[in-house]
Amino acid sequence: MHVHFLDPYIQADSLVHRLDARPKLVLAIAFILTTALTPNGAWAVFILLLALILAVELLSEIGVVYVLKRSMLAIPFVLAAFPLIFTVDGPALFSFNLGAWELTASQPGLERFVSIALKSWISVQAAIVLASTTPFPDLLVAMRAVKVPRLLVSIFALMWRYLFVLADETLRLMRARAARSGHSDSPGLKPGGSLAWRAQVTGGMAGSLFVRAIERSDRIYMAMVSRGYDGEVRAAPSPRLGATNWIILACGLAVLLLLLMFGLILTYASLH
Repeated sequence: MHVHFLDPYIQADSLVHRLDARPKLVLAIAFILTTALTPNGAWAVFILLLALILAVELLSEIGVVYVLKRSMLAIPFVLAAFPLIFTVDGPALFSFNLGAWELTASQPGLERFVSIALKSWISVQAAIVLASTTPFPDLLVAMRAVKVPRLLVSIFALMWRYLFVLADETLRLMRARAARSGHSDSPGLKPGGSLAWRAQVTGGMAGSLFVRAIERSDRIYMAMVSRGYDGEVRAAPSPRLGATNWIILACGLAVLLLLLMFGLILTYASLH
């Protein structure tokens, strides 16, 4: 059973979809690296990077709102950097007491936190666009084409495959539980026992899911080995990149390099 809701790929016929997976992968990685290397406080560069990724989202026809909703995935990682506001030395903005502690927010700390938040948010959008416009098998082939180590590609491929296996086993367990659960039409009467009982049942289901997923993955792996799998992702030879792909790749890398240099120049000018 194939669980389609786990696959982020969105079928469309946009320019971004038609672009070869190899330049898309290189440009996405270069974009994320450029965003990460942009100095903190280079707000003009962050705005330009955000405008660039929004333009790509419009060209991809997957929907800006869709990408922005998915990009909320970066929020938990951003919150991990929140203490920087109060731990980085610099001119104080405000302070308050929290029990026995006095917390003082500094301007450099706030600047670093906002910069990290923007970097994470923009980078996640680039990853979402790449995954939504490129089938995962094409990404695996692109990884091997750009000389990503074979072991890493195999890990990515098996992780993706067994994610669907795990989801499939989860749905089987949930259907089995629903088939064995009683329901009442009386208002206010909920099926099941206490919270502790529900936690015990959930723990038993999680253990059963783990055992069943391991057993099924072992059967799948043995089937793969019997058909000649040796850890290498094999595919038909990739066609040579056309002129359009090379032009887009060169222009994209040049724009990203200029943005990074612009950020470094702005930081240098602000320090001097």
